[in-house]
Amino acid sequence: MEKRIAIVTGASGGIGREFTKLLIEEKVDEVWAIARNKEKLAALKDELGDKVITISKDLSKTEELISIGKIIEEQKPVIAFLINNAGIAKMGTYDEFAIKEIEDTIKINCSALAILCNLCIPYMKSGSRILNISSASSFQPLPYLNLYASTKVFERAYSRALNIELKNKGITVTAVCPSWVDTELLQKEINGKKVKFDGIVSAEMVAIKAMKDAKRGKDMSVCTLYVKYLHFLSKVLPQKLLMNAWVKRVQEYI
Repeated sequence: MEKRIAIVTGASGGIGREFTKLLIEEKVDEVWAIARNKEKLAALKDELGDKVITISKDLSKTEELISIGKIIEEQKPVIAFLINNAGIAKMGTYDEFAIKEIEDTIKINCSALAILCNLCIPYMKSGSRILNISSASSFQPLPYLNLYASTKVFERAYSRALNIELKNKGITVTAVCPSWVDTELLQKEINGKKVKFDGIVSAEMVAIKAMKDAKRGKDMSVCTLYVKYLHFLSKVLPQKLLMNAWVKRVQEYI
């Protein structure tokens, strides 16, 4: 009998951790938890049990992504779920980013996600689910969150298009688009000022809603009425107006 697995990147904290907790309750034999921090992964396994298989990898490195593919090829499991959650976020002006920060943000948020999809899809069957964690910041350009928001546009567009491509295989792809999520990734202080986050939600709420939406076959998961309102505004208002409104909200932190 074939082994059924789920794969979660960025699994050691935040949204990834919440997905891992949900997935051990699904009909899978193992949940492969992928992250860089070995200590956090060990703590996750201690908390959730032996069903969690920890894999320490740096997804900014192509060779480490390929090594994940080799593990999959050797074991030949059925991949029931792929959660591409690993990501990098930073608020700031363009000149505050080192070259390596720019490269790693694009590699992890975009390249790694697409590569993992291609590595995993051959091992998926009808009913398998891919959930790519995008963001409400993909709805319009966001100055001072420019690099992160732009990568999230890629994630959302890629996911929705891939969902169409995989329809005949019975595999669904969902772009998960939360607004502010209360995780370690969130910069809660900038230049000595505490940041106010409108509509902030828990990682648990995002993961639960995303799993429900994926099982319903939705190509987008939009958590909370607040985010649905933002999505609506992005469709009906000029983007320059939205960008100017955003700049007024964040200028005190820049």
